[in-house]
Amino acid sequence: MTSAVRLAAIVVLLVSGCTAEPAAPAPSPAPSPAPPCRSMVRTDALPAWARTGFSDDGSGIPHVFGSSGRILGVLFGNPLTAPPRPDRANKILWVSRLPVTAGDPLRITARLDGTAETESREVTGGPGPSIIDLPRPGCWRLTLDWSGHTETMDLTYERNSGASSRP
Repeated sequence: MTSAVRLAAIVVLLVSGCTAEPAAPAPSPAPSPAPPCRSMVRTDALPAWARTGFSDDGSGIPHVFGSSGRILGVLFGNPLTAPPRPDRANKILWVSRLPVTAGDPLRITARLDGTAETESREVTGGPGPSIIDLPRPGCWRLTLDWSGHTETMDLTYERNSGASSRP
C-alpha cells in the first residue's frame, strides 16, 4: 500500500468515526446565590425626603437604606438586639421615598441569613414608627411590601449580652 493510499485510509477511518450528532446541551447555569447579608448602617445626613420631624439634617442618626433606596429605616434602637434589651426597644422609623396609600400596612418578611428561618411582622398604617423584634441574633434579610412597592433591606441584630442563654 502506498503512503498516499494509507493516508487516505486513515482519513476515512477518522472521518467515519466522527458522528454528526449534536452536542448535548450545556447545563443551565446555576442561579446566582443571593448576595451576602450585609447591614450597611450609616450615620451621614439623612436624605432630604427622610428629614420630616428632624430639626437638622439627621447627621449622626443610624439609618439603613433599602436595596433600591426607596425606603429607609432610622434605627432609634441601634444596635438592634435579640432578644430585645429591657432598657431599649428595637425601634425603627420607616420612611418611604415613594407615595404611600393611607391605611396600607408595611408587611415585613425577614429571613435569617444562612437558614430557612423566616418571621413575619406588620406595621399598621404603613411606613412609620415601629418596634421590630426578631428572635435570634444575626443578619436578617427583610422583604418590605407597602402600597404596591417592594424592597429588601439587611438588618443585623446583635446578641443581647445581658440576656439569659436559654434557647
